[in-house]
Amino acid sequence: MPESYVPKEAIGHGDGGPAALAIGEAESLERRPGAAPPGGGPGGEPLGKPRSLWSDAWHDLYRNPVFVVSALVIVFLVIIAIWPQLIATGNPYRADLAKAQQGSQPGHPFGFDTQGRDVYTRVVYGARASITVGVCATTGAALLGSLLGGLAGFFGGWWDTSLSRLADIFFGIPVILGGLVFLSVVTSTTVWPVVGFIVLLGWPQISRIARGSVVTAKQNDYVQAARALGAGNGRMLLRHIAPNAVAPVIVVATIALGTYIALEATLSYLGAGLKPPTVSWGIDISTASTYIRSAPHMLLWPAGALSITVLAFIMLGDAVRDALDPKLR
Repeated sequence: MPESYVPKEAIGHGDGGPAALAIGEAESLERRPGAAPPGGGPGGEPLGKPRSLWSDAWHDLYRNPVFVVSALVIVFLVIIAIWPQLIATGNPYRADLAKAQQGSQPGHPFGFDTQGRDVYTRVVYGARASITVGVCATTGAALLGSLLGGLAGFFGGWWDTSLSRLADIFFGIPVILGGLVFLSVVTSTTVWPVVGFIVLLGWPQISRIARGSVVTAKQNDYVQAARALGAGNGRMLLRHIAPNAVAPVIVVATIALGTYIALEATLSYLGAGLKPPTVSWGIDISTASTYIRSAPHMLLWPAGALSITVLAFIMLGDAVRDALDPKLR
């Protein structure tokens, strides 16, 4: 038997002479201090399946107090937007001029507006319009922007150039001025014209984010391997590129949702957004701004509800960004 021969069993148990010592030394140098031995967790337990990006992000999110607080606020807002009668039994349109501009009273904690309508009831019902506009506009802008930006980043060429120039045109339109011009000719009292306008001006930002993510993802080795194995463009986009490029889009869309709610309130305040009889925080703020000295409660409560809603969505977006950004790990 050659002198350098070491039995396999001896190497496996760490007592096989110089070869086994070299293997053990290499493993100990590669292992970080305090890390578990290869193939096992602390104490030798077998390690489970590695977490994916999404499971790892969720693991960080539910431990983040900012995410928990903002998520609870958003869930509460969504519930009262769907079922406002759960916490407000009154009618937001019922007016009693004898109580106009009066302050807090039993059963009416937020007081009354200029027409004697209950401010508390209108604040609760106003969440429906704001949440509807924010969610629908964000969904539409995210879908349209992701589709156009993803295709531009994947195929490149004239499609990418044309989309970039088209996005530049929309970036050059002032949002407030464009809303005043576009919505001034609309007579509908529903939320859909406002949603359509926000989608029209909101998709270029998301399309650029989606394009950059797709360009980065398609250069990875697993995409090149899938192409070498004969995978078609549709399969590579849906199975390999989209799942790994969607995280930045989700982060931007989550933050943009709060911005879109503030934009709807601004346009409604200027008289170009939602119109009566729709109950909206922006409309109530516009009405109350004239009476800010004589009846400040009319402005305080809808403005506070709007601020809390926008802040909750922005905080949620920041928490999601921190969880999905690998540079912050």
